[in-house]
Amino acid sequence: MYLINNINKGLRKTAEYYSEEMRLIMADAGAVLLFIVAMVIYPVVYSIGYSGEVIKDLPVAVVDLNHSSLSRQYSRMLDATEQIHVVCKPGSLKEAESLFYEGNIKGIVLIPDDFEKNILQGIQSNVTVYCDASYFLIYKQVYAGAAYSTGTLSAGVEIKKLLAQGRDLNQALDQRDPLKTNIISLYNPSAGYGSFIMPGVLLIILQQTLLIGIGLLGATTREKIKNRNLIVQPLTRGGSITAVLGKSLAYLVIYMFNVIFIMVVIPKWFSFPDKSGFLTTLFLTIPYILSISFLGITISVLFKKRAHALLFMVFLSNIILFFSGLSWPSAALPPLLYKIAHIFPSTLMIPAYLRVRIMGAPLSSVAYEYTFILIQMVVYFVLACLAYKFSSKKLARE
Repeated sequence: MYLINNINKGLRKTAEYYSEEMRLIMADAGAVLLFIVAMVIYPVVYSIGYSGEVIKDLPVAVVDLNHSSLSRQYSRMLDATEQIHVVCKPGSLKEAESLFYEGNIKGIVLIPDDFEKNILQGIQSNVTVYCDASYFLIYKQVYAGAAYSTGTLSAGVEIKKLLAQGRDLNQALDQRDPLKTNIISLYNPSAGYGSFIMPGVLLIILQQTLLIGIGLLGATTREKIKNRNLIVQPLTRGGSITAVLGKSLAYLVIYMFNVIFIMVVIPKWFSFPDKSGFLTTLFLTIPYILSISFLGITISVLFKKRAHALLFMVFLSNIILFFSGLSWPSAALPPLLYKIAHIFPSTLMIPAYLRVRIMGAPLSSVAYEYTFILIQMVVYFVLACLAYKFSSKKLARE
């Protein structure tokens, strides 16, 4: 009977903390902006920005020093690719260089004056492609378009020679390409940048808005106490546990709506790859959100002012993005940095989510990541309880 009474009392206290936290959230414009408004605006804006998936029709200049029918054919083939759009044909490389530095073009293709002559004589001819390697996506597209056009023209020339030697078309094709490569693009058929980057970015948005919002709420409470606008009630036995559970439950309820929006609405709206059911994804997401909530409560005791919470969490955002493996593979990080990256739930959640959601892998394939997130959830819960208890006692003394 004593145990049942304690459980009922704990549930009532948890419900009180849940209601109080919900009231604080709805009364705080900053928290509403982060928890609700930002979780709608950020995913939509990012998704619209990446909706093109791949960069097409990059402006390129062709410097044709040969002025032959074959060089003009090559120029038309360049323009026909989806990657390149030939916008001008300067008379010299110097003129094209000026256009490049002015930002009017993204690449230069130089056709030498002996282009057709060398090809007709069976001598290898060189085409020079200048592209900006400092911007990898643009470099990749210009290079790919030029390489495809060059390969197609070279194949055509060689097949014509073989046909002239008396071989039939099939023999010529087989001799030109004795080994064919069949490339199958899995999980991201269009090789789109949006389909690659957005699933991971959405998880980071979930994490960062929640961490920043919890930090703001914690700092707001301390500001009110300092200004004598709020009286600290002493914690009862086990009070830190019910407080942490009640607060985290409030965050979980709000973020379940956000999860539905970014994991159901956004993928369908923008046609992002999706090979898993929502319930399977939810199984991964709930401990992820709880881990973030407990981590946020733990960190929030460090902030005495709202500005401190905002500055610190925004400072962490770039680091967390780097640790996520989206801009650089996590496994390629130095061992020490890779271990530090495991502090943040997103580090292992992102690869697990991608395998389940994008690749359609079963949950058993992400057992390690899921177990690690569960351990994080337990560890951060204990730390949150200890941090909240210590902070409450300190504030009561002040």
